[in-house]
Amino acid sequence: MKRVPRITLDDARIIMAAAEDKARAIGVDMDIAIADDGGHLVMFHRMDGARLTSIEIAISKAFTAACARRSTRDYARSGQPGGPAYGIHVSHGGRFMIFPGGVPIVVDGEVVGAVGCSSGHSDQDEAVAQAGVDALLKGMGK
Repeated sequence: MKRVPRITLDDARIIMAAAEDKARAIGVDMDIAIADDGGHLVMFHRMDGARLTSIEIAISKAFTAACARRSTRDYARSGQPGGPAYGIHVSHGGRFMIFPGGVPIVVDGEVVGAVGCSSGHSDQDEAVAQAGVDALLKGMGK
């Protein structure tokens, strides 16, 4: 049997604090979602000025990055018409995201969760998600 580490609520708090700090630093209020390795929501926060229409997008970006075990940026390229993953955006009831902003959390080679952000442009969403992941890994000495 394979034993896989799991993201905890305390881990999610570290990620969320760092992601919010990054969002404030770049001046964009974000919808920030943190999911476990199965894509299930562990924590969500909508900053005061974040877009209401981005709530489900952030949650779906976290779901996609966790379940696909890769960044949603990968699908931004391959999920376009003619790409090898074209059509994936309609899988899982349309929940699979092909826009950057979903980043997996990888610990010792295993995906333990993911962060999904939305409300900025794609590079901003991804930077905020990555800041959260980086803070957790730094705290773990990784």
